[in-house]
Amino acid sequence: MNDQGFSRRSVLRTAGVAGVGLGIGGLGAGSSAAAPGTAADAAAGSAATPPRQGETMIGVPFEGRDTVRIGIIGLGQRGGSMIDIFLSLEGVRVVALCDTVREKAEKAAKKVTDAGQDTPALYTKGDEDYARLCERGDVDFVYVATPWDWHFAMAKSAMTQGKHVGVECPAAMTVDELWELVDLSERHRRHCLQLENCAYGQNEMRVLRMAHEGLFGDLLHSAGAYIHDLRELMFDPEYYEGPWRRLWHTRLKGDLYPNHGFGPAANYMDVNRGDRAVRISSFGSPSLGLAAYREENMPRGHESWKESYIKSDMAMSLVQTAKGRVIRLEQNVSNPHPYSRLNVLGGTKGVFEDYPPRIYLEPDMSGHEWGNFEDYARWDHWLWKENTNPPGGHDGMDYIMLLRLVQCMRLGLVPDFDVYDAATWSAPVPLSHASIKANGAPQELPDFTRGLWEKERPGIDSEKPDAAKS
Repeated sequence: MNDQGFSRRSVLRTAGVAGVGLGIGGLGAGSSAAAPGTAADAAAGSAATPPRQGETMIGVPFEGRDTVRIGIIGLGQRGGSMIDIFLSLEGVRVVALCDTVREKAEKAAKKVTDAGQDTPALYTKGDEDYARLCERGDVDFVYVATPWDWHFAMAKSAMTQGKHVGVECPAAMTVDELWELVDLSERHRRHCLQLENCAYGQNEMRVLRMAHEGLFGDLLHSAGAYIHDLRELMFDPEYYEGPWRRLWHTRLKGDLYPNHGFGPAANYMDVNRGDRAVRISSFGSPSLGLAAYREENMPRGHESWKESYIKSDMAMSLVQTAKGRVIRLEQNVSNPHPYSRLNVLGGTKGVFEDYPPRIYLEPDMSGHEWGNFEDYARWDHWLWKENTNPPGGHDGMDYIMLLRLVQCMRLGLVPDFDVYDAATWSAPVPLSHASIKANGAPQELPDFTRGLWEKERPGIDSEKPDAAKS
């Protein structure tokens, strides 16, 4: 659920690898001189843990402030809607906006002034102008909602300039880049957060609380996915400005968008908080869906006819944890299918499955008939109990996520997730590609916490802070 339009030039600067199969072998892992995505093969294969360059960010609170000053980079489909939520929250000022399409920045700026705030500074002078936004002294948090190619560089710029940063999914596209985000966060003492809205979904938070209360017994397995038919949108130059998202289907074979499924599943399993994801094995179907859609819908002169798609229509992965649990991940955006994130959790006392939501728990149920998940509404997270009809997109989860982020920043709390979660949830992007290329051979998932995963600690299943209690 990422921004759909930063700059056509950001697509053109990487389009040289499109239409030539993979085109990504033989270059050094994480090379800053390489085009985004070109280091995926090399970066995926290294599981060595580099030495820590700073102190851990686990348990580090925000500084606390009355007003959170926001800078937004990327004002397309995603950023252009999330600004509405930021402006609706108490204690938030939007002070700076960046997009290479000036009309988008001006449209967003009008939203700011219509909300009664001062006119924000605009940064619209080319692909690199985001760096000037990050240099500002009056920005506390940078929100990045741009094409995936830019996430790593923008998060790096924000932290280097002393800003906390939140990035849409995925955080970065190679393992080396993910390690560098961890190191930057630790060195500069700034949080780098994967703004995974699905982790704040009402069902996901209810299941998480039920799991922590032992209703599922000992946890055994989970599943998450991003199954969303995006064929029409990926060929729409207005929705995804330029072909940037479609071009990733010419570069990588695996799961390009694991976070929506992996984030909630990892939360259920307390990954990085008492358990760890240790390895991933991935398999992929043939890549047929985008080519078939192009054949039926795109004229022969369309630019997409120069593209060769390699991304598996259905990418399926199994992740095993240190405690022996199994997480199944799926991603498919290239075939007809109703929307689903799977969202499954099973244990020794029962199972929950979503889309539609249903549950079976012992001793509450018998006869192997699904029960009514709404009967467990008392387990809703306190954020959902206090915001029963939240505004914003995606059934309110966007609002709940930003509400909680701003609350943590204003009250000086430890964030619900951190850079180690961002890196872990994004690592299947390069690793699933490497595994599929190796006929499903397991790939080791790095321990981005460098051994600190064994210590239990709070996460999204938070308690209401005293300062927020009435």
